[in-house]
Amino acid sequence: MGDKPTVQSLTMLAPYAADPLRTRGRRFSEPPPAYRNEYQRDRDRVVHSAGFRRLEYKTQVFVNHEGDLFRTRLTHSIEVAQIGRAIARTLRLNEDLTEAIALAHDLGHTPFGHAGQGALNECMREFGGFEHNLQSLRVVDVLEERYAEFEGLNLTFEAREGILKHCSLKSARELGELGERFLNPRQPGLEAQLANLADEIAYNNHDIDDGLRSGLITVDELRDVDLFAEHFREVRKSYPALSERRSIHEVVRRMINRQVVDLTETSRAQLLTAALTDSDAARTLTEPLISFSAPMWQQNLVLKQFLRKHLYQHYRVCRMTAKAEQVIRRLFDAFFGQPRLLPPEAAQKARKYEAAGGETGRARAIADYIAGMTDRYAIGEYQRLFDPSQLA
Repeated sequence: MGDKPTVQSLTMLAPYAADPLRTRGRRFSEPPPAYRNEYQRDRDRVVHSAGFRRLEYKTQVFVNHEGDLFRTRLTHSIEVAQIGRAIARTLRLNEDLTEAIALAHDLGHTPFGHAGQGALNECMREFGGFEHNLQSLRVVDVLEERYAEFEGLNLTFEAREGILKHCSLKSARELGELGERFLNPRQPGLEAQLANLADEIAYNNHDIDDGLRSGLITVDELRDVDLFAEHFREVRKSYPALSERRSIHEVVRRMINRQVVDLTETSRAQLLTAALTDSDAARTLTEPLISFSAPMWQQNLVLKQFLRKHLYQHYRVCRMTAKAEQVIRRLFDAFFGQPRLLPPEAAQKARKYEAAGGETGRARAIADYIAGMTDRYAIGEYQRLFDPSQLA
């Protein structure tokens, strides 16, 4: 039964959707799965991976110990998958592939969010740099160690394509078929396009929720953002006695719904006009077919600009960022200068990589080790290395 069409592939998928029976395949050949399709296998492998579990203790904006109610990379990834899957069903795209991409897209993120990524990239500047999208691909291609016959998770081309949202031209040249679209600008498959925008919907709106909960931004400030202000007025008018906390939940829910509806309707119209005959046809285009309308793009831009100014550049976030950068830099410098400080498994990998690639190989092994850390593990390593009271 593993090699037979699923119900979705026969009756629900549009001609332009990714068909698991026509995947471009995996890096290492495997027999077809039993009782599930190829993209369901991708999703399941991501969910069972160590990298996915670690997302529970990696944060978006706030450091993990700042509060249990703030979003982590894990909860964010689940929210992205939920949004993506709902839209995929309406557009008759492949839900399983969309979900697999959504759940895997943040696997390469460092501890401490973008602050950690920036610091690690600076540390790796002389050794090829650090790109979190490329690191997510590296996690599923190389770093996960679960299977006897291959490194990584051996995901399908379509899942790997969606995970690699961006990469430098230098990196693209080294990726073969997977990097071609960055060298000769083309679009990825439709499910990859969808997962990318589902990610945007999730983090913009949920950063509002977390920002308000933390007190770093206020409702009064957000009234200058049309997308928020419109729904806030509606909620207050319809439910004048509702508490502010519940009002915020209702506003954010409506904002997400508005964006999902806009994305769905705009994309459906563009797909109808394009009249694609198969999934590969989308990859020949220079512009995406999954997109917001122009007015919604503008509203989202205003929202992003607000969050950058009022949340991401808030002095408390900047203080956290400065501390996070110090932790990452000092860990990297210590491990690079004295690899014997690494735990045995990481030290063995550093020696192996150094034997093959010199100092660049050693640096990459250390970057892999640091990028895989959770927030609290990175803080613990920092304390164990630099706090004299912790001698073990």
